[in-house]
Amino acid sequence: MTIRKVSIGSRGSPLALWQANWVKDLLLKQHSDLTVDIQIIKTSGDKIQDVPLAKIGGKGLFVKEIEESLLKRNVDFAVHSMKDMPINFPINLCIACVAKRENPFDALISRNDIKLEDLPKGAKIGTGSLRRISQLLNYRPDFELIPLRGNLETRLKKLDTEGLDAIILAAAGLIRLGWDNRITEIISPDILLPAMGQGAVGIETRKNDVENQILLADIDDENTHYALDAERALVSQLEGGCNVPIGAFATLDADQITLKGLVASLDGKTLYKKEMTDIKTNAIAMGRKMGDELIGMGADRIMQEIQSI
Repeated sequence: MTIRKVSIGSRGSPLALWQANWVKDLLLKQHSDLTVDIQIIKTSGDKIQDVPLAKIGGKGLFVKEIEESLLKRNVDFAVHSMKDMPINFPINLCIACVAKRENPFDALISRNDIKLEDLPKGAKIGTGSLRRISQLLNYRPDFELIPLRGNLETRLKKLDTEGLDAIILAAAGLIRLGWDNRITEIISPDILLPAMGQGAVGIETRKNDVENQILLADIDDENTHYALDAERALVSQLEGGCNVPIGAFATLDADQITLKGLVASLDGKTLYKKEMTDIKTNAIAMGRKMGDELIGMGADRIMQEIQSI
């Protein structure tokens, strides 16, 4: 039997490596003639930790160097958190596979396990996400939102070292790293609509590498893929990046897909929301339609104001 070797490119954070090793295990279960190694690639987003993402180029900073390694054929696959993926890919690359989604919601981690609604007036909450900040201010304008960056371990430590009352992180990362016992509360999407792709892991490869795409076919989760198609189509239609507070979350029931979307002002005072249901094969068209309808409601004015800052 001929053994085939493939290489996965990954960031070096504990969560990124967990995801890369998870994909490695999925591949090995499906293909006994395979060996898989993981190459750690340091990205610009990993190197710059003291500046908000919106000010230094957005989430694409977490994938740029990995995609360059793919294009140079130094690695065969790249494993990404889909919420970190820009809408547009280099012309020769694609997301060939999306693995089954973990919990897509946001999690509150607070001192003394105090729930979100019970936090004291003026509570200091750490988060680096404009999407979370705007929705939290809409829910509780009295909150003081503190910028927070770094990997999960760093942010969890800052709860204790920076005098914060609570921090908010994606539940999926905490669950994957075995830290779900730290979660005080999973926050309802009625309060915090998740980010596009939150909780999902995608595998990127070169468009012309048909053999590599065949390797990935058995670990693609159809429902997660449809959900991401809808969410990414919405954000694409809005032409939104990480400097605009956008929520996008799709769920499936049999052959039906329901998409919820929102665009919020930075101060949380204005929130435009939509919800649509269609057959799942119309996921992309539905996402685009919702984007147009949110723009018609006034979302374009919010985005213009933010981009002019």
